[in-house]
Amino acid sequence: MPELLKEYLPVAIFMAVAAGIGLALMASAIIIAMRKPDPEKLSAYECGFAPFDDARMKFDIRFYLVSILFIIFDLEVAFLFPWAISLGDIGVYGFWSMIIFLAILTIGFIYEWRKGALEWD
Repeated sequence: MPELLKEYLPVAIFMAVAAGIGLALMASAIIIAMRKPDPEKLSAYECGFAPFDDARMKFDIRFYLVSILFIIFDLEVAFLFPWAISLGDIGVYGFWSMIIFLAILTIGFIYEWRKGALEWD
């Protein structure tokens, strides 16, 4: 077996085990699940509340602003992990690049905060 394939063998084993566990869980849900439909389970709102308004009602724009902020800071954390692991290799340039990136995100967050986008009065 070539050396490159030996290095990917643990990844292939991990993917096979994960796929096996996933298929086993889906199969067990199909086999074990109780199927006793009643009108309450088949209704559109299982929580028991009647719908208050039209499903096409307008949402407050602040909902979208908070969701965009979540995506931005979620991506920031996704960038921080590889940066932290490779910090010894990328040196001072990589460190200051990330500090500038974090400063720009912090300025944007402060701007949103000052504009009142995070307040739900």
